[in-house]
Amino acid sequence: MVKGTGGRWLVAALAASAVLTSGCTDSVDTEELPGVYRNDATGSEILLESDGTFSATDVSTGSLSGPADFSGRWEFVDSGSSSDFIYLTVDDGGLGRTDGIQLCTSGRGTVEFRTPDKSPSLELTRVAAP
Repeated sequence: MVKGTGGRWLVAALAASAVLTSGCTDSVDTEELPGVYRNDATGSEILLESDGTFSATDVSTGSLSGPADFSGRWEFVDSGSSSDFIYLTVDDGGLGRTDGIQLCTSGRGTVEFRTPDKSPSLELTRVAAP
């Protein structure tokens, strides 16, 4: 569910990021992807489960958007180049019209949302499970 009036900007930014297929720079080992990723400054968190499901809490990708909580399924997309990414398929109604979101992967234990100009808008770092 999108909270606050800034949620419209979040939906627009995430919709734009869903169509990006380039700009991710590092290949990763898919066995290492499941886990908790967090941005301590914003409180944003994404949990990638080993069964292919995910949940996102307090995700805000820009200064104009409010935080959103959503969930669904994730899959690793191996593009055959250095532009591999994680595709998050959002459950119906989770983000309004947005069906999916792309997270860029990094070999250093981070995932990033990207803005339409391909600059990182939110970086989340893998943390030890609580």
